[in-house]
Parts: sequence; C-alpha cells; structure tokens
Amino acid sequence: MAPVAPSLAYKSPLHKMTQTTPTCLWNDSASIEELTYSIAHGAVGATCNPSIAVSVLKKELAVWKPRILELAAAEPDLTEDGLAWRIVEEISANAARLLLPIFEREKGHNGRLSIQTDPRNYRNTAAMLEQAVRFSRLAPNMIVKIAATHAGIPAIEEATYRGISINATVSFTLPQAIAVAEAVERGLRRREAEGLDISTMGPVCTLMVGRLDDWIKILHDKHNLSVDPGFLEWAGVAVFKKAYKIYQARGYRLRLLSAAFRNHMHWSEFIGGDVVISPPCVWQKRYNASDIEIIDRISTPVEPRIVETLLSKFPDFARAYNENGLTTAEFDTFGSTRRTLRQFIAAVAEMNAIVRDVILPNPDTE
Repeated sequence: MAPVAPSLAYKSPLHKMTQTTPTCLWNDSASIEELTYSIAHGAVGATCNPSIAVSVLKKELAVWKPRILELAAAEPDLTEDGLAWRIVEEISANAARLLLPIFEREKGHNGRLSIQTDPRNYRNTAAMLEQAVRFSRLAPNMIVKIAATHAGIPAIEEATYRGISINATVSFTLPQAIAVAEAVERGLRRREAEGLDISTMGPVCTLMVGRLDDWIKILHDKHNLSVDPGFLEWAGVAVFKKAYKIYQARGYRLRLLSAAFRNHMHWSEFIGGDVVISPPCVWQKRYNASDIEIIDRISTPVEPRIVETLLSKFPDFARAYNENGLTTAEFDTFGSTRRTLRQFIAAVAEMNAIVRDVILPNPDTE
C-alpha cells in the first residue's frame, strides 16, 4: 500500500500542530458541541470564564432552563447568584467528563477543564481560595482559574500547595507571568517538603495576549499617536515570547497559555513551544481553513524595531515587557487588568439576569 501523503495525514492545521509539535490545543469554551469539534482536531483541554458561561447559557437556554427551575424548587434559599454559580459548576462538570479520558491518558498534564473563580473576589485572597477548593472537587480533572491580582498571587501559592492545579488568569504582562510562576514554585516546593505528590498536577499561566494588544491600541488612539498599525499587533506576542524564554531558562514547572485571540499570530507565533493555545471554536475553524504553515516560530524573536518602537511610544508596553515593570501591588491598576475585570464582573451580572428571567419572568412580556 502506498504511504499516505503527509499533507493528508492530518485533519487540519491544528491537528497537525498537536501531533507534530509540543504545542497543545485547548478549547476556549465549555460548550459540549464546540469542545467535541475541538477534541476531534487534537484538543486536550478546555477553558471557561464568566463571559463564556453567559454565551453557553444563551446558546443552550432550552437545555438549562428546566435545570435552573429544578434547582430553584429544590433549594428555595439559593439566590439568583447562587443558582447562577451552580449552573456554571454543572456546565463545567459536564465538559470535564468529556475530557476525562484524556486526563487519565496524560496523567493530569492535560485533559482538564478550566473553571474560573468569581471575578468579584479579585481583592480577597481567602474568598478566591475557598472557591478554588470547592471547584477542584467538582471533578478529578478540574483546573481552577485564579486572577493574577495582588490578592490572587498568594491564593495561587496556597491553592498549589493544597494540590489544586491552577490556571492564572486576568494576566497580560511579564511581571504577572513571573509572579505566578514563582508562586506556583513555592506551592510545589512546600508540597515536596512534606512528601506530598505533585506528579499529576498541571498548572498553567494564561497570558491574554489579545487583550494587551487591545489596551495598546486604546492608548494609541487616546494619545493621538501615529505608529505603524501592524506594530500594534505584536505587543502580546512579544511579551509571551519573552516570558516563554524566561520560563525555559529558569525551569518553571508550569506552562504558558495563549488566550484572547485577535489574529492568527496569537496561535502561529507560538507553534513549537511547550505551551498551550486556547482559541474559541470560531477561531479554530478559521485556523483550520487556513494555509498557515505548521513550523516552529516560538524561538523566532519579534523584530527588534517593532519592540523598540512599542517600548519608546507606550510606557504601558514597557511595564508589560520588562520583568520589573510592575510591582505585585500594581497588578490591579494596569489598564488591561481593570478592563478585563470589569468585563468579567459585568458578565456575572448578566448571568444572574438570565437566571432571574427564568425564575422570576417579567409579567409585562409574557
């Protein structure tokens, strides 16, 4: 039998990437339909956040409306907020079951469903930790998102020490990526010192590369700057590549994850790295329909003139790109952090409103 041509041996560019490089694909949604597509193209994990939960609820309301009513009847003391988070837990647990065979096959390194702690607790270490513990018990293959805020960093260390695999989120900068890595290392070392197992833990640190680009573009317009618009697409990529180089050099025992996709470079520039890319399904389909070559680009530096221009024109890029550009106390005040937290908190309010419309429908529209 003639050998299959290499170009025909893979279902898609993303599938080829997952089969021929160390780079992993996770799906940026807990939707079963979207996750099923993603797994078919090589995905070995999934992520969720309040905005994603809202989109799943809207898309699958016919499925979840009876469950909301059932929970409300069974637990009459639950508030709208309590009901909404119970639904988030169930959406996440359902998706986790789909990933469980991968989790077992890869011994915890992949096969996880990433569930996010309440973004309204970004200033409260104890509240984030308490919810992380609860979420970690929903399924054996849960990974818990904790915001890389001033209060989030100690929560990340303590959760890691307790054996919870974390996914640091609301993270955009090199100082955050390093603070997260050091917190995870402290947690792992504390476990090791007590003879506790770390062999099946799989922590990651998200860099929301597209959201850093968004912020730089806002500053570009706000300050009436004139910079080659193509340069503005490279801010997140430059920070990610520098963080990856440092992670490799220092031997940090967690992976970087690319999120918040705005262009194909938020995928293609990281191919070849021992990293995770986590695009929404719509971006996966776009990538899979492309002719972008699957080659190692993680080690190719961003053009120096692009980095130099961004550094000279945007103080906030310098803060994001330099290891000492932000103190931990300044994480909460960074523009991308404030914008993202506000959006996630607004999504929680929208999630509660969806639940309200189910359990307390507006009589004027019935």
